[in-house]
Amino acid sequence: MMQRGSATRQRSVLMPTRREFLSRTGGGCGLLALASLLQEEQHSRAGDSTGKSGAGQTKSVIWLFMNGGPSGIDLFDHKPDLKKWDGKSFPGKIETLFPHPGPVMQSPYRFRKHGESGATVSEVYPHLARHVDKLTFLKACRSDAQNHVPACYMVNSGVIRVGAPCVGSWMTYGLGRSSRDLPGFVVMHDPRSAPEGGANLWDTGFLPGENQGVMFRPSAHPILYLKRPAELSRSAQAAQLNLLRQLNGRHSAQHPAEPQLQARIESFETAFRMQSSAGRVVDVSQESRLTQSLYGLDDPECRAFGHQLLMARRMVEDGVRFIQIYHGGWKANWDHHANLAEDHRQRCSETDKPIAGLLADLQQRGLLDSTLVVWGGEFGRTPTSQDRDGRDHNPFGFTMWLAGGGARPGFTYGKTDEFGYRPVENSVSMHDLHATILHLAGLDHDNLTFFHDGREQSLTNNRGSVIHDIVA
Repeated sequence: MMQRGSATRQRSVLMPTRREFLSRTGGGCGLLALASLLQEEQHSRAGDSTGKSGAGQTKSVIWLFMNGGPSGIDLFDHKPDLKKWDGKSFPGKIETLFPHPGPVMQSPYRFRKHGESGATVSEVYPHLARHVDKLTFLKACRSDAQNHVPACYMVNSGVIRVGAPCVGSWMTYGLGRSSRDLPGFVVMHDPRSAPEGGANLWDTGFLPGENQGVMFRPSAHPILYLKRPAELSRSAQAAQLNLLRQLNGRHSAQHPAEPQLQARIESFETAFRMQSSAGRVVDVSQESRLTQSLYGLDDPECRAFGHQLLMARRMVEDGVRFIQIYHGGWKANWDHHANLAEDHRQRCSETDKPIAGLLADLQQRGLLDSTLVVWGGEFGRTPTSQDRDGRDHNPFGFTMWLAGGGARPGFTYGKTDEFGYRPVENSVSMHDLHATILHLAGLDHDNLTFFHDGREQSLTNNRGSVIHDIVA
């Protein structure tokens, strides 16, 4: 015959009281704050099931997105044959977005070799040219979309439509957050206008909401609606959040299969902490004048972009995983169907000194080895002219580059034809690029998955390969 004490214990296990149930599931008020802190380590603990490969050097990514499509053949991929064919019809079929392409057009800029690697760089990027031995050039990139918005989705998420998680969300999902007071994924766009594609470009898609990109602005109030109302004290706000935590915790315990509830709870906790930390990160006045000048903050032409890049370096120091900075938006972008010589020169003037400053600053602080810098747009430009002095879109063969984070420095991978139109050697798809970025961060792109819509899904969905040749 079972003793009464044993029966009571058995009943407690099989039919726990409400208090016992809340305590065991972590939904009790006292355990919820701990659960919030432990959530940041959740994906790291998952290890094998979330794609950890254990071989990554990259701890953070800074993606410099040149929105509109920079012309690699006018910046980094020197093609002398363009001069020979200048003004003549393209010898063969060429696919353009707009009908009736013009003749072949030579580059309006001069090129020179730089560094021990002997990489060629256009005259419009003189500061960046000094850092070519830090760069890994990908000169035969290709995409699946010829117009801006689907091409922007493609380079960010691997698909040409909305709704899929972007690279930044996958990386924070795989590695987890390392900064308690800042988001794992931060986005900054050109203060003149948002990029084409808008907030869908940094969407978390079907991944948990805590992996969403958070927009930062280079001002005293970097995040909209974050500032505490003047009439509300910090202690009063903390009390409100404590009550909200209790109510949300009870609701979460009743709906354990709803991961978005926990993400919402965490968002309140993070926002409260960010009220003090976010303002500190954007306050670059704490930096020395020499550092500010390094990023071009004393030059009105590149001050805005330089400010964002300096903020990015400060975020890396605070452990932010992924920072994406868009230069150019619906206007003032790199989409130069006409007047390319003048307008590309202007875009380069706005970005040259800040990018060179970022690379130098990361290196001197010992951060370049663990920080991967990515440069590129959604596609490149055609070798033929449009409106006499511009270029059309070219997703078939274009240039991007990487620096730091375990990428092979002073190295060029891939080659386009003599016109810079299509790859002839070692082409790189956007899925290959994504697989390589995750690999450098120690994540296996095939095993980093999330169950959605009836199947396990990944960033590449078995369509990409790691470019091992560019891994240092």
